[in-house]
Amino acid sequence: MSDDGTEAAVDRFLRDVERVYREYDRGYVDADVALDRIRGHVDDLDDAVED
Repeated sequence: MSDDGTEAAVDRFLRDVERVYREYDRGYVDADVALDRIRGHVDDLDDAVED
């Protein structure tokens, strides 16, 4: 993956994880759901960086 592609993937990951933290802080999701969603974002980042 190019540096631009990696940077975009990392930016997307950080944005998505921050959204999960905000939703958790506001009580919209419980801890199990938050962790599951973060794990999904980690997997997405891993896939994006491998390509």
